[in-house]
Amino acid sequence: MIPYSSFTFFFILVILLAPTIILGLQGKRFQSYNMVVTVIVLAIIFSSRPASALALVLFTSWQVLLIEGYIAYRKKANSGWIFSFAVIASILPLTIYKLLPYFSDTNWMSFLGISYLTFKGTQLIMETRDGLIKQRLPIASLLYFILFFPTISSGPIDRYRRFDKDLKAEVTAEQYKQLLYDGINKIFLGFLYKYIIGYSINHFFIPNLRFIATSHFQSQLFYMYGYSFYLFFDFAGYSAFAIGVSYIMGIKSPENFNLPFISRNIKDFWNRWHMSLSFWFRDYVYMRFVFWMTKKKWIKNRNITSNLGYILLFLLMGFWHGLEIQYILYGIYHALLMVGYNTFEQFNKKHKWWPQTRFTRVVSIVITFHFICFGFYIFSGHFIQRGA
Repeated sequence: MIPYSSFTFFFILVILLAPTIILGLQGKRFQSYNMVVTVIVLAIIFSSRPASALALVLFTSWQVLLIEGYIAYRKKANSGWIFSFAVIASILPLTIYKLLPYFSDTNWMSFLGISYLTFKGTQLIMETRDGLIKQRLPIASLLYFILFFPTISSGPIDRYRRFDKDLKAEVTAEQYKQLLYDGINKIFLGFLYKYIIGYSINHFFIPNLRFIATSHFQSQLFYMYGYSFYLFFDFAGYSAFAIGVSYIMGIKSPENFNLPFISRNIKDFWNRWHMSLSFWFRDYVYMRFVFWMTKKKWIKNRNITSNLGYILLFLLMGFWHGLEIQYILYGIYHALLMVGYNTFEQFNKKHKWWPQTRFTRVVSIVITFHFICFGFYIFSGHFIQRGA
């Protein structure tokens, strides 16, 4: 069973989370019960796929051993080679998962949520290296963080220290009422986004473009806009479900979308679109690359270093989506956009060519919107399908 894909799944959640709601409204702790609920829901999700369930167990065991082992090591030493080995070992299962389909018909490393679970495990190793995590993590809390079922399939990607703070917090009855209210609102928003707007675009608008458009160019243009809005409403709807259920369970998972189609530039867009993933790549790839290059003093020009960081970041993001040509081109496209905008931004700081007025803000939003939609058109692979 895929999370949030059917009303049956929501019905099961209502039954399982009823005790959580009752305890929360009475101001009593419910996190221990929620850990049991997570195990039950994961068993339901993977009940029809025992091979995937086994892969999940092996993957989780591997991540826990790496994390706890590296924390123990970090108390005594701080070798860059050991850190690099731990990071590579953490992302190894995901790498196998991504590459195996090109060499074998059977992907034994495949299970729901492997990417997002990998992000959680890798971030813990990196934060341990940075000294943000100094003590051995309780196994129950670590497993709950990694396997937290509301966000297992597609995020949002949480941070352990933030998650653990919610996990340990004493929630009063009044505070839980607000969490419950916000959680239910987000779930209803998810239904509006995913099952009404997103569904309508994907099943009524896009399939009927041949009757709406009068030319091939117009058909492609309408598809570009339609797919862009479908992608947003479908994914934002899923995120709203995940966040809403998290709230009901007393965990305030981070937001994933913040009106991305009114972004004023491409940097602003990546601060609004799939924010938990964007911020993860920013903090654990881009910032580390820039810091490393600055420390080594291999390139003294900060703008060049920043641009190289953007190229690395978006190439990795493109390859993370898959090795198909559309995903690689999507990564290259956004890398070029970021480098181009970064160059323009530095130029504009000196020459004040593009002033900040209400008119220029509107124009910037319109221009950025079209660049974004064209990027999603590349991402869709529709142009490849048309060529085939």
